[in-house]
Amino acid sequence: MDHINKIEHLGIAVKDLDQANDLYEKLLGVAPYKQETVTSEAVTTSFFKVGENKIELLATTSEDGPIGKFIAKKGEGIHHIAFDVDDIELELDRLEKEGFQLINKIPKKGADNKLVAFVHPKSTNGVLIELCQDIK
Repeated sequence: MDHINKIEHLGIAVKDLDQANDLYEKLLGVAPYKQETVTSEAVTTSFFKVGENKIELLATTSEDGPIGKFIAKKGEGIHHIAFDVDDIELELDRLEKEGFQLINKIPKKGADNKLVAFVHPKSTNGVLIELCQDIK
């Protein structure tokens, strides 16, 4: 059984969601299929479908939120790579046993009807990794 099924989406931090939506709509030739605010993460997201893949644009709703802090420190750009998994709790347990540093040991509700958890970039060569599982 595969542990990670596929790349679920690429998360891109942006300062201005309306401007970024316009830019990515022109770039990709499609409109976003969903926009959603995740209050617990102080973020508004916008999703684009590109073939089998997705792009998630992330704009902060608070300078103190994770995306606000990321942009203040690093500027706009790729924020995370999300991987689709069948059993997020099993996968978190496996990764922790492999020595990865987890940001979330317990999954939480994220955008796009997913349970999500993050793996710390300190243990993944500087890349923030998100695990996603569909909420049934």
